[in-house]
Amino acid sequence: MREFLEAKDRLLGIAYGITGDLGAAEDIVQDAWLRLSRAGTGADAIDDVTGWLVVTTSRLALDYVRSARFRREQYVGPWLPEPLVDGPEDRVTMAESVNMALLVVLETLSPAERTVFVLHEVFGMPFAEVAEAVGRTPAAVRQLAARARKHVRARTPRYDLDHGQQKQVVEAFARACVGRDLDGLVRLLDPDVVLNSDGGGQVKAARNPVFGADKVARFLVGIGRNLATVDYRSVTVNGWAGLVRVVDGRLHSVLALTTADRRVTAIDLVANPEKLTRVHVLLDPPLIDNERTRQLWNRG
Repeated sequence: MREFLEAKDRLLGIAYGITGDLGAAEDIVQDAWLRLSRAGTGADAIDDVTGWLVVTTSRLALDYVRSARFRREQYVGPWLPEPLVDGPEDRVTMAESVNMALLVVLETLSPAERTVFVLHEVFGMPFAEVAEAVGRTPAAVRQLAARARKHVRARTPRYDLDHGQQKQVVEAFARACVGRDLDGLVRLLDPDVVLNSDGGGQVKAARNPVFGADKVARFLVGIGRNLATVDYRSVTVNGWAGLVRVVDGRLHSVLALTTADRRVTAIDLVANPEKLTRVHVLLDPPLIDNERTRQLWNRG
């Protein structure tokens, strides 16, 4: 029991990194614990309980991704990971290394490549241990890791490591969205920005990624039209500054923003209600006075 409790946060991080689904990750970790419990006195024969739990969790997560692959291919619109919003400190630390932009790219890898990348590149596991987890030889795992690294480098958007600077850009972005400031948004967006919106077929969202500053800005301004009250509140999404979009006092979506050189390079907007069930945050006051904004807008 002690070994499981000490390893639980790491196990949850591994499962979430591989699956991109917090609910599935929690179930996987619980399953690993049950399997250890069912081993009974046989668990005493396990030389390294933590290592056994890591391997078991990794295998269960890999099996889950393989089984989910077809469902995600049939998904309505882009599939985005479940965001981690203002979680406990241990989860925030874990989430920072598996931010939304990285998780989106990992979704394009094969299940085996994704598992190898998360275990070796994110959690620093030696190739020998990774090989045991994925059922491959160390040599095969090295090849998978090399392919995954190349793929991730090519597709991950540019991003800053300065949290303070990123937060300033995110707050400026929120003000421009609420003010429906098209020109201001275009200035804040990288020319090659990409926006993915996940409504899961349950709420209105773009069925395909939106590319380019002008198109993304027009999309963001357009989704605010004809709504009585739209607020953007500051939160932490996977360890980085992000936003929740509140429409008429109700949580509508979570936005994870990637920034570089004081511009937004990627926007991942999760609006699927099923992926927001764990978003229980004390929302900060609106970043700006919306009534004042509407008055200024109407004057203009």
